[in-house]
Order: sequence, then C-alpha cells, then structure tokens
Amino acid sequence: MDFLFTPEAISSLLTLTFLEIILGIDNIVFISIIVGKLPEDKRKGATNLGLLLALVLRIALLFAISWLIAMQTTLFQVSTTVLQVAVNGQSLILIAGGLFLLYKSTKEIHEKIDHAGEKSAKAQNNASNTIGKILIQIILIDAVFSVDSILTAVGMTSGINGALWIMIIAVVVSILAMMWFAHPVTRFVHKHPSLQILALSFLILIGFMLIAEGAHLAHLEVLGTSIGAIPKGYLYFAIAFSLLVEFFNMRFRKKKVTF
Repeated sequence: MDFLFTPEAISSLLTLTFLEIILGIDNIVFISIIVGKLPEDKRKGATNLGLLLALVLRIALLFAISWLIAMQTTLFQVSTTVLQVAVNGQSLILIAGGLFLLYKSTKEIHEKIDHAGEKSAKAQNNASNTIGKILIQIILIDAVFSVDSILTAVGMTSGINGALWIMIIAVVVSILAMMWFAHPVTRFVHKHPSLQILALSFLILIGFMLIAEGAHLAHLEVLGTSIGAIPKGYLYFAIAFSLLVEFFNMRFRKKKVTF
C-alpha cells in the first residue's frame, strides 16, 4: 500500500475527494427534497439509507470498471442529413436520469405551489406506503449520479498507480462527509420553503446538464453542430451565486420582521 503515500497519489486523493463531495451535492439536494414527504422522525434514517445505497452503488461500479467502460460501445446509431447520433449505455443512463430529474422536480414544484401552506392529510396517512416509493426513487437517482461520479473519478485517476484504491477511499470519505452534513441541510431546506423551490430549480438545471452530457457521450450532432458537455464549474457557480442571493434575502426578511 506504499503507492498510496506518494505525492501524486495523495494529491489525486485529496482532489478527487473534494470533487466527489461537490458532485454529491446533487444527491443530497434530491434526497433532502424526497425524504421531506416522510414524517420527521423517519427522515434521518431514510437519508442515511439513501447515502449508504449511493456508497454501495459507487463501490460496485468501481469494481465493475470494465463493464462500465464497455457501456461506451455503440448500441445503435442514426445518421441522417439532420441528425447524427451513436447511442451507448452510458448516454442512455444519463439521459434517462436527466429526464427523471426534470419530471420529478417539475412535479414537486407544482405540488408545493398548489398546496402552499397546506398539510396533506393523505400524505400523512400513507407515510408508511410512501417510504418504499421514496427508496425506489433514491435508488434510481443514486444509480445515475453514481455513473456520472465514477466516470469523473476514472478520468482523473487514469494512469496513476493504485487508481482503484484511490477512487474507493475518495468515494467512502466523500459519502461519510455527505452523511455528516446531509441532516443539517435537510432540516434547513425544509425550514425555509423558498429554499425548497430554489433547490428544485437546481435539480432542473442538473437534469438538463445530465441530458446534455448524455447527448455529448452519444456524439449527438444536429445540422452539423455537435452537442458539448456543460462544464460543471459553470453550473455550481450559478448554484452558489443563487444561494448567496437567497441567504441575503433571508437575512433581509429576518431583520424586517425584527423591526
């Protein structure tokens, strides 16, 4: 295990761990919104279970790197004067995940706006039945985010000695870090309704990003113009800026109420 203590390995491990935590924000936001439908005493357990599922899926994918890379093989292709695309397994997963996020986020926004300020008695009565559906949704989105996360990790550690162990350690540390601050994030989001709408809007952006990334992996070209992947830095900068503005608004509203 001496290879883990080389400057190159340590640098890669720290960078990848930080990046995995940043990428995991998507997962935390989705889980925090979904578990909000459960009674408060069950949210912590559901959040922990969701993140543990993400950990298991990512480690499983790391040990199945050859299978994941094989998903780059073209399943089918379309070539016309208008459209050219070579669809593979990776692109299908990302596009399907993006569409699911768009559907789920839009549906949640619609429900929160339509029932703003109301408590759904039906949701409370069916809480025991809801947890199964919520876990299925968490598993589905964990699978999508896990593929995206592992593809990033493989690209960053390519050619480094002991790359598999570096990726496993980075994934485990990042998931443990997310479990540590997931509960405060969940409580904070559900305490402030405006943040819930903002978080769902972020998920819509992330959904579009996943679709664009899937289209990029499928080498999609429309009228000779290829679809490029959206740099994640732009997306997270927009999210951070929006959160900063919202925090200023929250402080302003709090001071206004005080006075």
